[in-house]
Amino acid sequence: MKFEEVLSDVDGFGRFQKMILSLSFLGRFTLPCHFLLNNFIASVPPHYCDTSSLDTEGTFENLTLEQRLTISIPALKDGTPSPCLMFAEPQFPLLLNASNAHKRDLPAVPCQNGWVFDNSTFKSTLASQWDLVCEKKGMNKAMATIFFIGVMFGAMTFGSLSDRYGRRKMLLVSYVAGMGFALVSIFSSSYIMFAVLRFLTGFSITGIVIVSTVLNVEWVDIEHRKLVGVFDSLSWTFGSMVMPLIAFGFRDWKWLTVAVTSPIALSIITWRWFPESARWLIANGKLEEAQYYLTKCATMNQREGAASSVTPETLSCIVATERRNRKYSYLDLVRTPKMRRLALLTGLTWFGVATTYYGLSFNISGFGVNIYLTQFILGAIELPAKVSVYYLLDKFGRRRTEFVSLLLAGSSLGISVFISRDQWLVRTVIAVLAKGFSAASFATVVLYSSELYPTVIRQNGMGYNSFMARLGVAVAPLILLLEDVWQQFPDLLLGSIALSASLVARNLPETRGRCLPETIEDVEGTKSQPQAANSKT
Repeated sequence: MKFEEVLSDVDGFGRFQKMILSLSFLGRFTLPCHFLLNNFIASVPPHYCDTSSLDTEGTFENLTLEQRLTISIPALKDGTPSPCLMFAEPQFPLLLNASNAHKRDLPAVPCQNGWVFDNSTFKSTLASQWDLVCEKKGMNKAMATIFFIGVMFGAMTFGSLSDRYGRRKMLLVSYVAGMGFALVSIFSSSYIMFAVLRFLTGFSITGIVIVSTVLNVEWVDIEHRKLVGVFDSLSWTFGSMVMPLIAFGFRDWKWLTVAVTSPIALSIITWRWFPESARWLIANGKLEEAQYYLTKCATMNQREGAASSVTPETLSCIVATERRNRKYSYLDLVRTPKMRRLALLTGLTWFGVATTYYGLSFNISGFGVNIYLTQFILGAIELPAKVSVYYLLDKFGRRRTEFVSLLLAGSSLGISVFISRDQWLVRTVIAVLAKGFSAASFATVVLYSSELYPTVIRQNGMGYNSFMARLGVAVAPLILLLEDVWQQFPDLLLGSIALSASLVARNLPETRGRCLPETIEDVEGTKSQPQAANSKT
């Protein structure tokens, strides 16, 4: 007996499942906001040295701001004040000939008393809060890496814990801890304190996406799994599009952090309506609790007649070949040959997908518009790509959709290598296409992977895959730095990674129209894995 048969009796996509999707959409909205938050809170406004220390005798009082800058700060070649240097002494002769200030060999020293920041775009950022500019600019750039390292380890931790203690409990832990650490971080009194809290925020908040993804998939029938996968990915697109609008309204980094975190409060309130995964309960021998949630599902879906047939005795037949209450771990991903192969292939695919996607997302130059509009465009171009995935998954299957989308993303990046930087419009169009294909590959791989792993270690598998993805996220900014070696190098390397990942994905088994595997035996082939009667082949 398969769980899909029980789910079909109680309706695999009724009001109960739609309630779960709606509740998870609300919680997942804040994830892309926090992933993109560093683009705004770590922005570096135009700045120059605070030269008030040079005005020891009040000689600057009758000078305009432009004149003060002329005699106090060296000028760059474009005529703007140097952001990191100041004159050791006021250079009054420059008032007579300021146009050649940048050519003069005058003694200059690093800023002595902090900086003056332009607040026209941002009222406050991390850079202006702790003077993370000039020799400290690396500390500012490191904040994104610190956050994603937290996400990386959080994915592994929540993946393991939710397989051990249940999806529902760990979802609440992720909600509460993620919101708590994010809100406490705005009261940081030092850079180190903020970095630690940012790490903990990333560690905690990642549980929302990996737990809710699996919970959603485990409660719907075969026919609607692709719809759930696309719907989940659209929550990410929606958050990416709304984030710049929120950032435009909140120009202070502290209030912006509060604004993007506050929706989790609603998720905590509505968590009480989240059910536990009946698949997980059955796999762990909690048959009475599984009966409770399945009966609740049948009642909400107006299948009261089917509720009476859901008994612990019938549910006990679903997973009977493996010892119940066994504690699974990440070691189970590599103990058996087919699981080892599956873990290797999915891990490499996730790494390639994430590296390509975020390599394009972080490289926002070349659009010629401000940061808010740029981020909106990058979010909006994902919408048609992910909607198309809904149709492609059924028509061509998961494997082919993943393979082709990565192939096209890599090919688009490869083409951009041969296009001159002067042809910015053509490069922008190709970059948009590459971003769309990479978004389609990401939407596909999340659903695809959740269908490949068995229920008993599904969260472990997704946690491992998310770890590999965050490793790719951490690598992406380093790849973009290779632009200093050769301008086309990042596009060439990202394209090569995408093409390599497409070849890896091509070797994964197809899951279209197949029941979700319940045990490791299902994956290893020691127990039959039937297809759904009405599914397409």
